[in-house]
Amino acid sequence: MGKLGGKTVIVTGAGRGIGRECALLAAKEGAKVVVNDLGGSIEGGDHGDETVADQVVKEIKAAGGEATANGGSVASLRDCEAMVEQALDTFGGLHGIISPAGILRDTMLHKMSEEDWDQVIEVHLKGSFNVCRASINHFRNQEDGSIVLFSSTSGLIGNIGQANYGAAKMGIAGLSHIVAMEGERKNVRCNVITPSAWTRMIGTIPIKDEATRHRLEMMQKKMRPDQIAPPSVALLADDAKDVNGQIFSVRGNEIFLWSQPRPIRNMTRLEGWTVDTVLDHAMPVFRPAMTDLGNARVVFPYDPV
Repeated sequence: MGKLGGKTVIVTGAGRGIGRECALLAAKEGAKVVVNDLGGSIEGGDHGDETVADQVVKEIKAAGGEATANGGSVASLRDCEAMVEQALDTFGGLHGIISPAGILRDTMLHKMSEEDWDQVIEVHLKGSFNVCRASINHFRNQEDGSIVLFSSTSGLIGNIGQANYGAAKMGIAGLSHIVAMEGERKNVRCNVITPSAWTRMIGTIPIKDEATRHRLEMMQKKMRPDQIAPPSVALLADDAKDVNGQIFSVRGNEIFLWSQPRPIRNMTRLEGWTVDTVLDHAMPVFRPAMTDLGNARVVFPYDPV
């Protein structure tokens, strides 16, 4: 029996990419899996192909596992509640959720429409809330449960052209930490994965120069969706019950544990601050410790291992 033997898990966005690999591995590790996928496009939309979830279910069953398909949208709280109900009705329990479902609508902020903003926030940030809200009382009542949400370096570090996506992903990191804090006494865990892998979403990046082409080709070879699955599935295992409120990155064969925001410098002026003293005294002390505007390629200056 694998590390998830006896458990039931929901995997969102499990028809393709990272979600698919997580669903297949969770089943291989002994879990009964609710395979959720709306079957939508990268940009989102109401009309999806639910058969992509069915295909993953067939793969799991062909390998001797147990699974059921679900075509709901994480952007709907009711659909997320239905996923939980389906897990309970079909398999008699629910013990964990892995939720990488997402869309992209990339554009510079000065060109971004309100719809592009709203849709990405709805699927990523509200979708993560929906997944947590739909399952949290069940997990609290049984005093056991693990949720794995997906953030991105586009939020933690930043990326030009992704103000909507980055804001949502940074929000997910904050949401996860509070879910972890509130759930700790009830043995409910919530952690974050920020994946670096070639998926349909990465494939939409426009190739504007040879350097971009080289980087994307390297990503296809060295950063695969199946490499994201082991840490994601491991966070649902009983052996990880002491891991809560953490942020991990997975890039190729590398796993990173992230620091989280804490004050790094302090300036006190007993007589209070004025605009002049802030500029003349505080900022010169703070400047050497300020974070630069470098993107992920600056923070991770070497190719993935």
